[in-house]
Amino acid sequence: MNTNSPAPRRLPDVAFDAAAAARPLDWVGMSNIALPLRVASADGEVITVAASVDVSVDLKDANARGIHMSRMYLQLQNAFASETVTPAGLRRVLQTLIEQQGGISSAARLVLRYEQLLLRSALASANAGWKRYPVEIDASLRDGHLHLALGFSVEYSSTCPASAALSRQLNAERFAEDFAAARPLSTAVVGEWLASERGLAATPHAQRSRAEVRVELRPSFDELPLVSLIDALEQVLATPVQTAVKREDEQAFARLNAENLMFCEDAARRVASALAADVRVERFDARVSHFESLHAHDAVARVTGQGAARD
Repeated sequence: MNTNSPAPRRLPDVAFDAAAAARPLDWVGMSNIALPLRVASADGEVITVAASVDVSVDLKDANARGIHMSRMYLQLQNAFASETVTPAGLRRVLQTLIEQQGGISSAARLVLRYEQLLLRSALASANAGWKRYPVEIDASLRDGHLHLALGFSVEYSSTCPASAALSRQLNAERFAEDFAAARPLSTAVVGEWLASERGLAATPHAQRSRAEVRVELRPSFDELPLVSLIDALEQVLATPVQTAVKREDEQAFARLNAENLMFCEDAARRVASALAADVRVERFDARVSHFESLHAHDAVARVTGQGAARD
């Protein structure tokens, strides 16, 4: 029996060749890597979601031809298979990405994109349904400092205040027209008229709308405040789109819309008020879009600002 096994083949590695036009590079890496991520749900449980991940490091060594991409890829697979996405966990992953480059890199960056599913109760009935929220986490580590940005969007309904005022005027004019002749008026008579088709001369236009938010987070918190920020925005906007809807839920939604008439400017200020009150937020950038049902174009507003000062 021949026990002499052949020596392993030595494979060429051109990554160690001299770099042409040598110079440092800001970022080098990979984009749109498909990975499962472990993230916290609304009740604190850890769930696995499908994600698209961008990863990169700087190339500070001007003479190095390239980075070790396979090391980065394998590290991400191993790290996120067991590491829940938290600020501390992201710091560990980023630090390892830098160390695995063997001294040619000093900074690393991760961009994680996925959809967060949250179970939302109906407004009036005992039902509930799932809503999805697009999320983007942008994390970078440079000179030992972690920088975290969290992006997400929420959808809501916006009813135009101007259209509501014009509709009320038409409703009032029809009332005057129908009751111009002298006749006894009572609560029952007026109530019956209001409940009839004659009692609604016009309706204000409303539309599905979206608030897209990016916040730079202060790195002193243990968890990413995604769910609490979503809850805060939906609370101040007051008319988040619904999931499971029965007639009583639809009626409650119509009431909320009437109580929260909003131009895009109003919505932007509401969003800003919630973000400016949060001590976990360093800075924010928010854009609201009302996908008009009256116009063929959208109404948009953008607002930036800072979070609340810490004690």
